[in-house]
Amino acid sequence: MLFTKDQQEKIKNLETPFYYYDMGLLERTLNSAKAAADKRGFHVHYALKANFNDRVLDMIQSKGFGADCVSGNEVQKSIDKGFAPEMITFAGVGKSDKEIIAALKHQIFAFNVESIQEMEVINELAGQLGVVAQVSLRINPNVDAHTHHYITTGLDENKFGVPTSELEIAASVIRQAQHVELIGLHFHIGSQITDMNVFKSLCVKVNEWKNWFEERGTAIKVLNVGGGLGVDYQHPDENSMPDFEAYFDIFDKFLERTAQQEVHFELGRALVAQCGSLISKVLYTKSGIKKNFLILDAGMTELMRPALYQAYHKIEHVAKEVTTTINYDVVGPICESSDCFGKEVPLPESQRGDLIAIRTAGAYGEVMASSYNLRDEIRYVYSDKL
Repeated sequence: MLFTKDQQEKIKNLETPFYYYDMGLLERTLNSAKAAADKRGFHVHYALKANFNDRVLDMIQSKGFGADCVSGNEVQKSIDKGFAPEMITFAGVGKSDKEIIAALKHQIFAFNVESIQEMEVINELAGQLGVVAQVSLRINPNVDAHTHHYITTGLDENKFGVPTSELEIAASVIRQAQHVELIGLHFHIGSQITDMNVFKSLCVKVNEWKNWFEERGTAIKVLNVGGGLGVDYQHPDENSMPDFEAYFDIFDKFLERTAQQEVHFELGRALVAQCGSLISKVLYTKSGIKKNFLILDAGMTELMRPALYQAYHKIEHVAKEVTTTINYDVVGPICESSDCFGKEVPLPESQRGDLIAIRTAGAYGEVMASSYNLRDEIRYVYSDKL
């Protein structure tokens, strides 16, 4: 179970809903990832879009990770939290002039450039400031990540990156630009990838395009392969962290690189997903003609993923052991039929006031919470503060 008997006593009177963060599990996960990466000389940037909770960020920063940002505010948050500018990357297809200028002034490690026009804009703005911007060119490698189509980012039809058909033009623009320095190539093919063969396919494409640039006289110092490593939503206790050794080993074996070339990663979900759970209270039970409902005080405003992606999260009763079960549709209070966490979920017979845990909610949970229906701001509780 998620909580010990002692912890159950401590949380039963807390106001719900709230996010619960297991800080011990977070630390163990970070240590495992860092050790596996450091052993191979790899650099890992944490993707702030997964979770920018202050204490979560504090721990990640303290372990020596870099930051992967997709907005100007994420760049600023990273700076405020003590991430070194030389370990911050800035990605995203729609960087505004204001965001680019701020990042240039912070002297971040690199912009992951997603279009030729963006390259030209960064060159112009860097020129106005009298600086040279380090950039990595994001290439769309047309690799199928075999994940949900909303979080697939490396196919020709996706909006991300420079299509391979435009690389000749991009290379020409880079050669002529006086205020950008191409330091590397960037790839990111999707999220929640559990088939490791996908990463082998990515390595083939990275090697291909690295060689393409080097054959044309462009030195590539950095190979940024993005992230995408998935977690086990079905079995959060049995598989509480990904196999980082196996993940990094694929790139160590299949990337063709020189000793001088750096390999960078952008991991988010893999680092923080399992440490977070959404804790909610049963407001009402309702039996319909065809369905039994548990109506919670948490909804899609607290955890959007099931409504947005039809994503699965394991749903548990906090206190009751599973003996006999009833199948419930577990729903929230929001005025949308999509406000549903799970259908036909087998749970112990539940009553008003019972606590329910929605697991593996540490990534793309709190960060996607909203005030729709004028909901209260989401609360959070940390394991070491219980």
